[in-house]
Amino acid sequence: MSSPLSPLLFSPLQVGALTLPNRIVIAPMCQYSAEDGCMTDWHLIHLGQLALSGAGLLIIEATAVEAIGRITPKDVGLYDDATEAAMARVLKAVRRHSRMPIAIQLGHAGRKASSHIPWEGGQALGPDEGAWQTVSASALPHAAGEPAPLALDAAGLARVKAAFVQAAKRAQALGLDAIELHGAHGYLLHQFLSPLSNQRTDGYGGSLENRMRFPLEVAEAVRAAVPASMPVGMRLSATDWVEGGWDIEGSVAFSKALAARGCDFVHVSSGGVSPQQKIPLSPGYQVPLAERIKAEVDVPVFAVGLITEPKQAEAVIAAGQADAVAIARAALFEPHWPWRAAAELGAQVEAPPQYWRSQPRELKALFGDTRIGAR
Repeated sequence: MSSPLSPLLFSPLQVGALTLPNRIVIAPMCQYSAEDGCMTDWHLIHLGQLALSGAGLLIIEATAVEAIGRITPKDVGLYDDATEAAMARVLKAVRRHSRMPIAIQLGHAGRKASSHIPWEGGQALGPDEGAWQTVSASALPHAAGEPAPLALDAAGLARVKAAFVQAAKRAQALGLDAIELHGAHGYLLHQFLSPLSNQRTDGYGGSLENRMRFPLEVAEAVRAAVPASMPVGMRLSATDWVEGGWDIEGSVAFSKALAARGCDFVHVSSGGVSPQQKIPLSPGYQVPLAERIKAEVDVPVFAVGLITEPKQAEAVIAAGQADAVAIARAALFEPHWPWRAAAELGAQVEAPPQYWRSQPRELKALFGDTRIGAR
C-alpha cells in the first residue's frame, strides 16, 4: 500500500518501451469539431490545455481510419495527406510547450457511423442530411428503424485492415508515442466481437475464436507496421451489459490473445453495442472488469469509468486492480485534475513555468524545485 509521501498514482509505469511519468491517463474524448476529418483550432485549444495537465499520458480522441468510419461528419480522421497535415499542425504547437507522452486512438465506427453530432441529437443522419452507407460485421442496424449497414466482404475486410495500417504509419510519422485501437463502445471492431452484432457464418462469425479473428488481425497488422518502440494497445468493452452479448469471459480470452500478439496494454471500458444495455452506473463501476483482466494478462491494464476523486484513483492502483486510471469527463470539467490529485495525495506534478505562480503557498514542492523571481 502507498503512503501519503509516496502515492502509487504518481509512480512511473512502463508501457512497452514507453515510460509514463505517472499513472493518470487522459482518455480519448471525441470533440466533433473537425472539418472534413481535419483537426481545427478547437483541437489545438483542447489538446493544448490537457497536455499541460500533468497527466502521464494523453490519448487523442477516436480518429477514423477511413472517411466512412467517422461517427459523425465532424469527426477527426487520419486517412489522407490533408488530415495528417492538420494533425501535424496541432501536434507541433502542443509539443512546443509540453513533453507529455501523446497517444492516438484509431478506430472505425462501422454501423454507428453517419450520425448527427451529440448536441444535434446524435441519431442517424437522413438521406437529405449527408448520410453515407455504413459497414459492419453483419447487415444488422444498431437499433430498430435505423439504416442497415453492409456486411463487409473479403475485399471490405482487407480495405479496412489496410486503412488501420496506413493510419498507424501516419501516426508514427507524426511522432506520436503510442497507438490505441478502438475495440469498444459498439464500434466496428467491437461489432465483430459481440454476438449481438455479428451473425456471420464464415470464418469471422459464430464461435468466440472466429468473432475475435478480425480484431486480432487488425491488431497484429498494426503491431507489425510500426516500430517495437511504439506501444500498441486496445480499448475494449469488457461486457455489453446485455444477456447473451459479449462478456467478461470473452474479454479475458481476447486480452490474452492480444498479449500473445504483442499488444502492450489493454484499456477496459464497457457497453455501447446495443440500446438494450443496462449499465449499473456507480463510482468506479468498470474497475472490477479491469481487475479481472489484469489478473489474467501480463500487460498493463487501464481502468476507466466514473473515477473522479484522487483518493479513489490511488485506491485502485494501491489495491492492484489496475496499473493506471483513465479519466475523461472529469478532465474536461477540471483540466488540471492531476494537479489536485498531487496536492491531495502529497505528490509532485509537472507544470509549465508560466503557471508556477499558481502553486499554493502551503504546497511549496507541488511543482518540484521551482523558483520565481521579479523586481
